[in-house]
Amino acid sequence: MKIAFYAPLKSPEHPVPSGDRLMARQLLAALSNTGNKVSVASHLRSFHRTPDTVLPDLELRVAAEIDRLCQEWQRQGPPDLWFCYHPYYKAPDLIGPPLARRFGIPYVTAEASHSQRRNLGCWERHQDALKDLVAAAAVNICFTERDRAGLASAVPNARLARIAPFIDAESFLDLPSAPETGRLVTVAMMRSGDKLASYEALADALRQVRSPDWRLAVIGDGPERTTVEALFSVFPSGRIEWLGELSRVAVARQLSRASLFVWPGHGEAYGLAFLEAQAAGLPVVAENVAGVPEVVLDGQTGLLTASNDSLAIAQSIDTLLSDHPLRLRLSEAARTFVATERSLPVISRRIASLLIPALEYPL
Repeated sequence: MKIAFYAPLKSPEHPVPSGDRLMARQLLAALSNTGNKVSVASHLRSFHRTPDTVLPDLELRVAAEIDRLCQEWQRQGPPDLWFCYHPYYKAPDLIGPPLARRFGIPYVTAEASHSQRRNLGCWERHQDALKDLVAAAAVNICFTERDRAGLASAVPNARLARIAPFIDAESFLDLPSAPETGRLVTVAMMRSGDKLASYEALADALRQVRSPDWRLAVIGDGPERTTVEALFSVFPSGRIEWLGELSRVAVARQLSRASLFVWPGHGEAYGLAFLEAQAAGLPVVAENVAGVPEVVLDGQTGLLTASNDSLAIAQSIDTLLSDHPLRLRLSEAARTFVATERSLPVISRRIASLLIPALEYPL
């Protein structure tokens, strides 16, 4: 199958790392894994940070992209379908729908989302267009039950399907787990909003940990690094190791050395770092909030606490640092969970099974 792939929020080739970019890349790999010929149709970004955002010359750039692809498809033939990753109120797909209609090809969404609370300014227009698009799409692939329920409520006649959040787990599964006693690790960007709130909750929890010999390795960077470092300045020298942004291979090595992955997870859509940690054999300590339960099995691959309960996080850390049989059981289950349910080969086959019938529904 020849597939045109587009991510209006962030191209898979965008220079700034994020969970959105990583998932876009993993979807490209998943689509290619089953023999499809996949190309990134456009790198145009339609991100509207606020409901009042105005992107200069957006209409002209959209028209130019549509014209470019029309000419290309007329010369080389159109793709078999258009696959759009993560269209939502901040990042509408302004390119794919007119092209799909003009060439009579199916339109597929992955991780489309709708929020009635966001009907403000340009976001409201984007959501109205998204509902029409979701209704007409051949299939809308949802990663979480929250997203599926939101689309089902907004567009009752939509064709919806579920896959689980997943990762390319090979580099994490291949490394042997060699946990260092008391070594904790977290992986997260340092930016305002939910990420900073999670760093604040983590620092508060660590102040209440009773185990004497814990250490935390922090992997990540961003505009709020100074603020984040200040949150942890109360701890003795040597307790916190600031590793900055690392390559995927280097992250895997760091995870393989740790005993626990700790991250509250405020506002996480699901959190691919949780899956990477589990693939490396790390039990997770996090809050039972947002999309975290979609990727961490409470009591099986980690311990999830009530939201905004820093003492409960501290107690979970203490439990897993002191109860070695429990930590080992969760560690082994975490690796098995990712390998058998959330790895690239498994999800590639699931996506392929959804795309074949989608060909029967051109936009």
